[in-house]
Amino acid sequence: MAKVLILTGDAGESLEVLYPYQRLREEGYEVHIAAPERKVIQTVVHDFEAGFDTYTEKPGYRVRADLDFKHVNPDNYVALVIPGGRAPEYIRNDPDFQRIVKAFFEREAPVAQLCHAPLALGPLGLLKGRQSAGYPALAPDITAAGATFVDGAAVVDGTMVSARAWPDHPEWMREFIRILRQRAPVNA
Repeated sequence: MAKVLILTGDAGESLEVLYPYQRLREEGYEVHIAAPERKVIQTVVHDFEAGFDTYTEKPGYRVRADLDFKHVNPDNYVALVIPGGRAPEYIRNDPDFQRIVKAFFEREAPVAQLCHAPLALGPLGLLKGRQSAGYPALAPDITAAGATFVDGAAVVDGTMVSARAWPDHPEWMREFIRILRQRAPVNA
């Protein structure tokens, strides 16, 4: 059975971790969640409330990471998902996170990323020359990384599919699964 890897950590956006996890399993893929440490991670819920100029954050579901970054062999996986939330701010500094992500991009494997995930890809030079969506407040960060920011629900650039945030899940996952079925069918 084909396997898909999700990279996140504490403060990963709850919906952005769990929706692709469940949706990809529904398609028949085996899905593993990796974090800096193999432990139960605390996700968060980012929501929009009246009177706030930005999103608010509350504790989300607790999710078990199946393995830690240092034990991930990217060759065992056909595709990668990087959720948003605050996790990308710190997991991007982990050398094993960097090793894993670069391996997927080097072999042009399908990669789904959204919301704050560009914060983890930009410093690695992986967005340069690409088109990418992301949380709209990150438009300057995406542009500074050498990419063209696109305010869209499912931006496809080669085998990378990006989106703004969890409200874009239907369009984002639809495009990612389309590419995944072509490049790495479940029973290939």
